Amino acid sequence: MSKNKPATLKLLAQELGLSISTVSRALANHPDISDKTKEKVNQLAKDFDYAPNIFARGLRSHKSHILGVIVPNISHLFTSTILKGVLDEAEDLGYKVIVSDSKYSEAKQTEMLHTMQQFGVDGILLSLARKTVSVDNILKFSKRLPLVLFDKVSDKVPCTQVVINEEEAAFNAVDHLIQTGKRKIAIIKETENSFNSEMRFAGYLRALRENNIDLDEKMVISTEDISIENGKRSAHLLLSLKNRPDGIFAITDGAAIGAIKALHKFKVKIPEEIAVVGFSNSMHSTIIHPALTTVNQPGQKIGRTAVKYLIDEINSTDMNTTTRTVEIKTNLIVRESTLKA
Repeated sequence: MSKNKPATLKLLAQELGLSISTVSRALANHPDISDKTKEKVNQLAKDFDYAPNIFARGLRSHKSHILGVIVPNISHLFTSTILKGVLDEAEDLGYKVIVSDSKYSEAKQTEMLHTMQQFGVDGILLSLARKTVSVDNILKFSKRLPLVLFDKVSDKVPCTQVVINEEEAAFNAVDHLIQTGKRKIAIIKETENSFNSEMRFAGYLRALRENNIDLDEKMVISTEDISIENGKRSAHLLLSLKNRPDGIFAITDGAAIGAIKALHKFKVKIPEEIAVVGFSNSMHSTIIHPALTTVNQPGQKIGRTAVKYLIDEINSTDMNTTTRTVEIKTNLIVRESTLKA
């Protein structure tokens, strides 16, 4: 057999003088095939770099053993942590993964749902784009394929959702600031009506309320992109106030790190003058000085858990949609940005 030809089951069978079904079963380690035949088939497949066509196999078995994953921003540090958990768990359970980035766009998100279906994935893990206005397309897809939402979710989609308790985690972060003696606490959050941002804002408000602190609207800074750069800009705004905050809660580590950089620029002592808390416990939280107090959001566990529930639904014979919320626990990691070393 010429090595210039693509290695197919048919060509392997012709080379060995066997039937295509025998070659297929030998490659699948079928017990009806002798060890000698399996050895010959596998050696030839190796010699010619044969790779099974997973799409053709999926048509026969009605399963591709491929999972689709759609995230808002693949370069986001916390997202990469979740994806590590997804990839590891999928590999452990014998599944391949196709990952796509919606770029925060609802239209791109819908396009990728179509693409995943065309690729014949067995199910989809989806973290919603921030600008998702309508979930109608998602509801349609959830009727065709098993779907699990994670991290950025919506209560309008009846499916399994893997999340943390955003409100409780934010409450604990802000309450920690208050317990260290801070009373004028600012928040840096998103302008968009994202589920995560609103829940974290709710936790911030509850911490103020339960500690008898009145809300000062000037302490609420909203920005579309919760990045390091916008964390810097937000801190500049807060420092320009006549009545400066003595604590800052940023709903991402990126914004918190940006705030710390801005405070350094203006020679503000951290945490003595202004303490800072972030959210997610990214790898950068220990690189910045002072090290950042932050909510530990276990991304890998979220990813692994989402995969387990999705595969359970893929293998389920129950045709009814499962609606449930799976909550992953968080904890606050206290470092030097809120307490002196």
